[in-house]
Amino acid sequence: MTMMVDIRKLSFINEMAKVGTNGVADNMSKLTGEDAQMEVTKTNFIDVDDIESQLDAGKRVGVRVRLLDPPHGHILILFPEASAKKITAIMLRDVVDDMGDVSGKMARSAVEEMGNMMASGFIDGWADVLGRAIDIAAPQLVYAQTGDIVTRTASLGGDDLALFFDSDLSVPSYQIEAEIYAFPDLGEFVEMVNGIEVQSA
Repeated sequence: MTMMVDIRKLSFINEMAKVGTNGVADNMSKLTGEDAQMEVTKTNFIDVDDIESQLDAGKRVGVRVRLLDPPHGHILILFPEASAKKITAIMLRDVVDDMGDVSGKMARSAVEEMGNMMASGFIDGWADVLGRAIDIAAPQLVYAQTGDIVTRTASLGGDDLALFFDSDLSVPSYQIEAEIYAFPDLGEFVEMVNGIEVQSA
């Protein structure tokens, strides 16, 4: 499929990511009481057929969220295992004294909650830039090899391109890596982006 995005509108894709990550950082600041910062370090369109060859072989844990409104599709929030452990510590530090007492179920729940928070903030950013509400389904926890998760999610849609956002979430006590993959219905996504009014200089 050819991406016929108006060249003047490409900056809005980065703006959508920026607004979304600002919302994530605000939520983290409230949660931890520390000044959280989140930055999208890279934004790319990637070919679904080539995704697996571009991913490392490590496992990821995170959430898959389905968009119930245009541009539909799915959002993936994935964390390397080391970052997932940090998330567990952040989310449960006021609940347990010894992280060694944390059960697998508690850890998964903590990561799921964090992933859902990030997905919601990210999608809210899209909604703000696009000027419309986007409802989401309940998040689904995922844990597997990165390639398996991403290709499985890509197979749920019929498009051959996806959006990839590499991001870093910094809380003074922690450094968390997160990968965000967006698999919107590309026809709807392109139409919506091209429909954004460009302000004249």
